[in-house]
Amino acid sequence: MAVRLKQRSVLPGFGLSLGFTVLYLSLIVLIPLSATFVKASSLTWPRFWHVVTAPRAIASYELSFGASAIAAGINLIFGLIVAWVLVRYTFPGKRIFDSLVDLPFALPTAVAGIALTAIYSANGWIGHYLQPFGIKAAYSRLGVLIELTFTSLPFVVRTVQPVLEQLPRELEEVAATLGASRWQSFRRVVFPILTPALLTGFALAFARAIGEYGSVIFIAGNMPMVSEITPLLIITKLEQYDYAGATAIAMVMLLISFLLLLVINGLQAWSRQRQGAQA
Repeated sequence: MAVRLKQRSVLPGFGLSLGFTVLYLSLIVLIPLSATFVKASSLTWPRFWHVVTAPRAIASYELSFGASAIAAGINLIFGLIVAWVLVRYTFPGKRIFDSLVDLPFALPTAVAGIALTAIYSANGWIGHYLQPFGIKAAYSRLGVLIELTFTSLPFVVRTVQPVLEQLPRELEEVAATLGASRWQSFRRVVFPILTPALLTGFALAFARAIGEYGSVIFIAGNMPMVSEITPLLIITKLEQYDYAGATAIAMVMLLISFLLLLVINGLQAWSRQRQGAQA
């Protein structure tokens, strides 16, 4: 009777490291998320539906997800331009500009909110030029969009920049020798390679913008049904000791965010497969 020996793992300490990883993720991610669902389940279904579909909640969903998607889309375009300039060109002060990209990472959210409010208010450096045209930046939905765009910019730039640095310029030179214009070289050679990184940067920027709270409340105005974001509505319900209602809205926000990120990741995987098939 043959005795089959258990094959040892190639990675030393794999069992211990896997157990530690599962424990860490459970404590940091899984258990808090499970507590959200458990707390929200204390509501009856009619009460739950009434809370999450209230006009105030719907308005906050529209603002949070809509502004986050628009901000991520804006950074998808201008983040690519910034990354392209930082990689492909050499100019005085390049390192300074490269460091400024990371400023939203290091700057405290309250400081960013106060600074942008001071700049875009009616008597601010930029706001007083917009005021004659009837454009109100601070204390409006536009202010929320400006803040989310500022906060999520580095995610696109830092995701696309390494891919551009590793992209051989010979590919564009070969395309040029075959008669392709610069736009054709970018559209058919460079852009397909950058697409997975762009989708990843969009997903990271979108996720970061959805969860932003500390800086937005300074510039938004926080008016219910107008400029109130969903995180602020959750905080308001917590201050009113409506813990079940707060967790119900948080659960809806979590599920919508998860579905949107799942779609984005699916598009990213499809883009990689298509790129591999064409290669």
